[in-house]
Amino acid sequence: MPRIGISAGFWEPVRLADVTTKPWCFVNLGGTKIAPGFDIGQGQLSGPSQTGGNGQNTSKWHVHWYVYPLLYWMEILTDFLCFEQASFDIAYMTEVDPLWQDDSLTALINPEAVLFSSPIAQAACAGDCIAATAKLPLDATFWCAGCQGPMYPVNGNIAASIGHVQASRLALARFAFKIHREGLAWGTMGSKGLCNKYPMPVLRKQQYRVQMVNPIPMVSGKMACSPLGASTMPPQAGRSFPVKGEDMGYLVWRKRNCCVL
Repeated sequence: MPRIGISAGFWEPVRLADVTTKPWCFVNLGGTKIAPGFDIGQGQLSGPSQTGGNGQNTSKWHVHWYVYPLLYWMEILTDFLCFEQASFDIAYMTEVDPLWQDDSLTALINPEAVLFSSPIAQAACAGDCIAATAKLPLDATFWCAGCQGPMYPVNGNIAASIGHVQASRLALARFAFKIHREGLAWGTMGSKGLCNKYPMPVLRKQQYRVQMVNPIPMVSGKMACSPLGASTMPPQAGRSFPVKGEDMGYLVWRKRNCCVL
């Protein structure tokens, strides 16, 4: 049946994410370490390390995904049904996910990765980098995470780690792709999202923006809340420092289109 109303679109802060090299370290909870007491999720995760010179820096990251509907809590519009109505919760921890730590197992949910490993496919990521930095990323190049690197494999193993900000944002983009592929996150943008959320197995990168909140919040400027794949050169300067500034926290904004009755 047709639904009559007014189309509305806005950016909503709905999720909070820890991106850390230390298993069970909850960055946005004050750096608290909440471990289950047995060996799970430990693996061989580490910060950037050199295995063959400057050109082969690698790093491995875990992600914690919080339900964080900030606008609903603030009650800015109490009768606005388009806001996600939920309470704070830790929705996902990659430490308990074997697919997040093993490239071979990850292929179970993204077997198409072999199609985009060619130099030509990877060269297309340069255009995605420019587009994401200038305005919005290119959804057509879904195998790219813009300036951060390739979207595949969809896990926390970063093969080309330039810095903590770049590597953590790439791990976060891959995680967003992963939960969409698994059906744990849905589409909310575009005409299909006017009446309800819809399945989005291939992530549309234009649906998300991320804003750093830890270790040093970004609260002003064009790059304070940038799209997935945008250049990290402006926000990277001074945002990472030894020991306490090596793990990142991000506020995730989601584009929402809905029909207001």
